[in-house]
Amino acid sequence: MSAPKTKWKLGLWGVLLGVPLALVFIPLLIVSLLYVLVLTLCLHLALWCCWSLRGRDILLVYSDSPNWHDYFEQNILPLLGERAVVLNWSRRREWRLSLATIAARHFGGRREFNPLAVVIRPFRLTRTFRFWQPFQDYKHGRPEPLQRMEGEFLDLLGVARHDHPLI
Repeated sequence: MSAPKTKWKLGLWGVLLGVPLALVFIPLLIVSLLYVLVLTLCLHLALWCCWSLRGRDILLVYSDSPNWHDYFEQNILPLLGERAVVLNWSRRREWRLSLATIAARHFGGRREFNPLAVVIRPFRLTRTFRFWQPFQDYKHGRPEPLQRMEGEFLDLLGVARHDHPLI
């Protein structure tokens, strides 16, 4: 037996309220999306012009957490050299408004933003690597996600991956 079909009636008040609300909220949604798109495009252009021309193509954000601080200091930063703009999340109160801090907040978002690596590639979209979950997996005895993400990150940069024991 099939379930009985129910008809949904909008009613006069639904029409009287729904149409004007839709006429207001749909354009607001479109304007908001265009704003975010233009802001993102401007940020990409600024990064390409200001950083890529100086040989900087990586934004690295990490903190003093015992889970990953030494790992980044010993295994990642030496491979990146002058290519990376580095921000320490633990010292964010000392941050000044800069292209790096704007990019960190934009690409980091509100979830799993520390540690984070953003690879800036001229005339292409950036690639964001969120290391938080792989470090959580490593902490629980699963090193493969961290090794895989590190490999993808270094391969994208064209950096020779060295064999090292994890933390």
